[in-house]
Amino acid sequence: MPFRSVKPFGCVLVVVGFAFAAAPAFAQTGPFAPLAGTWSGEGTITMSNGGGERIRCRAKYTVSEGGRAFQQALTCASDSYKFEISSTVETDGTKVTGTWSEATRGVSGNLSGRISGPNISAMVEAHGFQAGVAVNTRGRSQSVNIKPGGTDVTDVTVNLHK
Repeated sequence: MPFRSVKPFGCVLVVVGFAFAAAPAFAQTGPFAPLAGTWSGEGTITMSNGGGERIRCRAKYTVSEGGRAFQQALTCASDSYKFEISSTVETDGTKVTGTWSEATRGVSGNLSGRISGPNISAMVEAHGFQAGVAVNTRGRSQSVNIKPGGTDVTDVTVNLHK
């Protein structure tokens, strides 16, 4: 796959990072507190040509004491790709906002959306790129679905566990 086709895919994976959080033991309140810990898992990347590939992810996060913000470091890899994403995300209890960067491709952008209980719905954006994301967390399991627009990647689904 040409590099320029892969670049948006790396942007998409920030959403996977956006979905997780790990925290110090004191972060017991706030909307991100239930996500505290290390998350890992796998899923599938679906391409516009119908092909697919397995992906594995691992995240490490630091949640603010009030549980309303986190900094994230995420690594995802498939047989063909590796992505290293960092982000800072905060919430007022209903809205989520933040910034992100993908180190291996030098791409960065913004994210915004809503949080309602265990569900997050957001958009990730960079110059010329946009993706929707849906995240659902139930106990020690989490599902993430990413729908990028205008790239070779049409869908990313990842299931994670603590």
